[in-house]
Amino acid sequence: MSDAHLTGRSLAHEPEPVDLTEEPIQLSNRDPGEEGRRRPWSRRRKVVLGVLLVAGLAGTGALGAAGWQVARQKDARLAAPDTVAGLQRDDSERARSTADYLRDGLAADIDLDRSFGTVYRDPADEKRSVLIFGGTTLLWQPERDLDTLFGLMADETGRVMGVREVPAGRFGGVMKCGTTSGDGGDFAICGWADHGSVAMAMFPGRPVDAAGELMRQLREGIQTRS
Repeated sequence: MSDAHLTGRSLAHEPEPVDLTEEPIQLSNRDPGEEGRRRPWSRRRKVVLGVLLVAGLAGTGALGAAGWQVARQKDARLAAPDTVAGLQRDDSERARSTADYLRDGLAADIDLDRSFGTVYRDPADEKRSVLIFGGTTLLWQPERDLDTLFGLMADETGRVMGVREVPAGRFGGVMKCGTTSGDGGDFAICGWADHGSVAMAMFPGRPVDAAGELMRQLREGIQTRS
């Protein structure tokens, strides 16, 4: 028996019974009658239970939404068509060598099932050729992997500045663009990532807004889902 139960006792008198509960202890769910009927839940208990139920349902809903996104995006495919978004694929040895170099660097940082890399020429201006590379795999944290890819580009080209999120288009996921410097001056870099693919492209001679729009068009022609 605890010290709390000894408070108020007189050492000169016999100990009195201690009430442990205001009502009989019930070991089953049966109703013992009017005297043993349980009291209604307090308002505080109802509020706490309600909060816990809402939080639990919210957590379940968030988990379900995340699972749906993974299931919808995980089976992505990337191709390199001859023409896309008004650009023509450059199959020259120099273009393939450059694309392969960056593709291999990407595969070294992100474990991909399949990877690709190619250069697309702009028929209107050879100086505005677009280099794009990426790959497919199951990505649990697409934005984190896209940020890793921007870090890779910083190692290759120098600091990527002003990186910001831009509309990703109908395929969803996340898309970001920024700028960096090269031999020909500043140029835009954009990348996308979802739960099934990640890709990045360099856009010499184009500002970020124009590069983001062209990146969405390239994605429309390069990416498919099964």
